[in-house]
Amino acid sequence: MNKLKISIVLGLMCVALTYGVLMQIKTVENSNVTVSKNYEENNLRAEVLKFKEKYDNRVRDIEKLEKELETERKNAAQNNAELEKSESQIKKSNKMIGLSEVKGPGVIVTLKDGKQNTSNLLNAMDLMIHDIDVLSVINELKNAGAEAISINDQRIVSTSAILCDGNVVTINKVKVGAPFVIKAIGLPESLSALERPGGYIELLKSYSIEASLEKSNEITIPKYAGKLEYTYGKSILSNE
Repeated sequence: MNKLKISIVLGLMCVALTYGVLMQIKTVENSNVTVSKNYEENNLRAEVLKFKEKYDNRVRDIEKLEKELETERKNAAQNNAELEKSESQIKKSNKMIGLSEVKGPGVIVTLKDGKQNTSNLLNAMDLMIHDIDVLSVINELKNAGAEAISINDQRIVSTSAILCDGNVVTINKVKVGAPFVIKAIGLPESLSALERPGGYIELLKSYSIEASLEKSNEITIPKYAGKLEYTYGKSILSNE
């Protein structure tokens, strides 16, 4: 009987020891996974910050060169009526195609993701702002006569692309997230038609998405920070 008791005790001790070893191994594995995940997240964050720093430096370099070029053009155009006329045409063209900062009256449209219960996946997707929502607002503003538009300070030009990229939207190859602040310069009374009954803002609100429109007498819209290139389009007159 004593041998039986001793065998049972030893068996229980072996089971407990095995369980303890397995738990220790699992704890170590989970710890390694957590450390690895944190390491990857830190590396990704560092890469994003590094890329942003390079981007900001490049933008500053471009702005510096553009200011130097503008100064040279002004100096060359002084006391020369023909060159002054050309300089005026350049400034007008840059304003129209988005290569210069502009100010004027207009509206500011703000779009935010809804705040209802997001435990339901389908419901959560309905509450998020998507690229089609931003595009629809932009199109309505253009139809209402907007002369210049920006989204989170990204100037909208003829080559601008607006695409969904996970839970953010890519505009001009730059990732931006909600809230989306859309600024438009134009006649405020015409642009505010976006809030009309049956308009897109009313539709967004019906999905519990936060959407608002504010008139303003002075809105500043930055210039396009990228490079406009036309590879395939040729001028009919000059063949350029």
